Amino acid sequence: MKAIRRFTVRSVLPERLRAVGELASNLRWSWHEPTRALFARISPDDWQLTGGDPIALLGAVSPERLDELSHDEGFVAWANSLRDDLNRYLAEPRWYQQLEGEKPTGIAYFSAEFGIAAALPQYSGGLGILAGDHLKAASDLGLPLTGVGLFYRAGYFSQAISRDGWQQESYPVLDPDGLPLTVLRLADGSAAHIALALPDGRALFARVWQAQVGRIRLLLLDTDIPENAEDLRGITDRLYGGGGEHRLLQELLLGIGGVRALKLAAELRDVPEPEVFHANEGHAGFQGLERISRLIGDGLTFDAALQVVRAGTVFTTHTPVPAGIDRFERSLVERYFGGDLLPGLEVDDILHLGAEDYEGGSPDVFNMAVMGLRLAQRANGVSELHGAVSRGMFQGLWKGFDVDDVPITSVTNGVHAATWTDPLLQELASSKLGTSDTTNADWNSSDVSDSDLWAVRGDMRRQLVHDARRRVTEAFSLQNPGSIPPAWYQTLLDPAVLTIGFARRVPTYKRLTLMLHDPARLKSILLNPQRPIQLVIAGKSHPADEEGKRLIQRLVQFASDPEVRHRIVFLPNYDIGMAQLLYPGTDVWLNNPLRPLEACGTSGMKAALNGGLNLSILDGWWNEYYDGENGWAIPTADGASTPEERDAIEAGALYDLLEHQVATRFYDRNADGIPERWMASVRHTLSTLSPRLSAERMVREYTERLYTKAASAERIMSARDHEAARELSAFKERMTAHWPAVQVVHVESGGLDDTPQVGDSLHLRAQVQLDGISPADVSVEVVYGQAGTGDELRDVATFALSPSTASAADSAGVVLFEGTLALSRAGAFGYTVRVVPKHAHLASPAELGLIATAH
Repeated sequence: MKAIRRFTVRSVLPERLRAVGELASNLRWSWHEPTRALFARISPDDWQLTGGDPIALLGAVSPERLDELSHDEGFVAWANSLRDDLNRYLAEPRWYQQLEGEKPTGIAYFSAEFGIAAALPQYSGGLGILAGDHLKAASDLGLPLTGVGLFYRAGYFSQAISRDGWQQESYPVLDPDGLPLTVLRLADGSAAHIALALPDGRALFARVWQAQVGRIRLLLLDTDIPENAEDLRGITDRLYGGGGEHRLLQELLLGIGGVRALKLAAELRDVPEPEVFHANEGHAGFQGLERISRLIGDGLTFDAALQVVRAGTVFTTHTPVPAGIDRFERSLVERYFGGDLLPGLEVDDILHLGAEDYEGGSPDVFNMAVMGLRLAQRANGVSELHGAVSRGMFQGLWKGFDVDDVPITSVTNGVHAATWTDPLLQELASSKLGTSDTTNADWNSSDVSDSDLWAVRGDMRRQLVHDARRRVTEAFSLQNPGSIPPAWYQTLLDPAVLTIGFARRVPTYKRLTLMLHDPARLKSILLNPQRPIQLVIAGKSHPADEEGKRLIQRLVQFASDPEVRHRIVFLPNYDIGMAQLLYPGTDVWLNNPLRPLEACGTSGMKAALNGGLNLSILDGWWNEYYDGENGWAIPTADGASTPEERDAIEAGALYDLLEHQVATRFYDRNADGIPERWMASVRHTLSTLSPRLSAERMVREYTERLYTKAASAERIMSARDHEAARELSAFKERMTAHWPAVQVVHVESGGLDDTPQVGDSLHLRAQVQLDGISPADVSVEVVYGQAGTGDELRDVATFALSPSTASAADSAGVVLFEGTLALSRAGAFGYTVRVVPKHAHLASPAELGLIATAH
């Protein structure tokens, strides 16, 4: 019989085990191996059965065992020591506290999903794992950061594979009382709620759950409470579930409700609210509107409030294609903002922020990424290549500017090393190199022999093989109750065979089945008698993505062929728990997206942290970090005439690399059975990539390049009753009104001989019509560089001209600007002149989207 309702009863720990409860309540255990070892000691079998979840473990272990441990002096001392270590970690100064100069007193980090631990399934893929790693690294570095998200009662979904290979989704309901969460409570002990006004006089209420992620507090909003009508209780039912209106309600709650939850939490803790607001993708874009509304309530105009909000906002886009952006019907957005949701804001002002009012845009939609960019003074992509792709994709917002001038920078993603580095490798570093921090260990040291490292790599591969066998056996038993799993499951994969991993979400552009382009050739590679290869594959397709499901089905059907089924496996229900064995256990990580559609692709980073080599299309992070020794680059066929031809060429290149380079290097062994050339690449990968791929490097970059600048700008905008914000708003209004008449009337040059040489001086004079704009409010710039085909400028630089002291504006408002430019390089030289607004509080010359160029 099945229960009609379930809930979690938390265990009551003996007083002497209070430290164990404190350790379980802080998610630092998810990346702190000594704490995990303590929990495993409580009951190894229950620890494995609960998937390494301390809360579930303490609910599963018997009271007799807890009583026994409470009388074990060694265990009690061990737990108390780890609790004391946690308290030191939470209180001691870290990198951020040593950072000189002004820095934010508080940072809010908004994301629709957070992947922190398998025990808190609130993520679907790379975006959520990245957000979880961001919080962990921020904790390790000591940042005063607060995470903001939603609590989804059914998470994303659990995946099973039918007999014919079709993905099947189920949505087990989570009990928050059984998770490492607590309710945010008011002073009287009652649960704190936030509220949003909805159309037709309705209201949406949300409870606020809290998770402690090391030093970082994560707030998760939950609508499944009695105060809501039945239909509203389901708003936070599933991650990325439902249609347009359902998704809009989720994002309204995340953005607007998230800011309100931050305010409430700050008041209850008697601490300042954050100065910097970081929106991780467009899902959280509405947070800026709530802040504008509050500033309008304080007496600012919409435009002045916008300057304050923009100054303190950082927006990160992870989307390399327009189809990946959330877009809502304009009429739907108009309906929700037409009432009392955000007092003081006019609907037209809100609609303008998300309007696709550029060439190729649709007038009928509201674009969340466009709003995110318009609400943030600082924006970034998540790899160098993705930054360039994003500048091209959103260039229409800065009409007239070259793509390189679009104010979107890049901060390449990183991964949290302590989470994703296998304990076996950490132990090797600790015992041989004196540190468990694998990102700073000297992997070229002779203290670690090739034999040592090869043995650990083999143990990690063996772990993966055993885990894969266990998972397919459990999946079979769930689908076939009472049946005996096939005997061949116990010979699935071979711990001695070159193992290649491929795991990620399954949209079509990631090309899960590129490896199947020539099934016969793939079979021959897998079954090579001297140099065999095995593939371990995992991934989920979005429930609505039928084509993605077909790709999984095709892969599963190929892997079911008796001839190759021991060499290739698809593991169902890809999650953090699986990933933590999959990345270390693979010798090579495969990634073959359509370039340049992979924004970053952090899965390969996690493999590299464990000494895995990468075999990838030059896309995302691999485009900037591949150096010829840390893996292989699959050539791209950008010039192919059809997608089919491109796939054929790139699949052929993949097969050639596998057969003639990857397998050859792996199986070329010395007399001791060690592949010396392979181990050189492993050492090189660990030495050069580990520090650069770490989430700590990423968060330091965000702090130094974006957060500190945003905090400084926000303080300037807010000082003296927002004086600078009002002045900047007036400046922008003035520039926008007068700019249509601004033009470069005439440019003349002199000072060069008939044959210019490096070191000569080019004298330039430009007459610019300013239509009453002060010369101090513009920058008249010479844009120069190499002149290429069609006189397009490459490798450009700018040089500012100065207003002439010899003349004022004439009767037509024309002002003379002049200057001298030294020619510093040989070759084809070209230049033009442009005029852009200039103001001390603009973060970029392109910020206003206003430009006038010489013709």
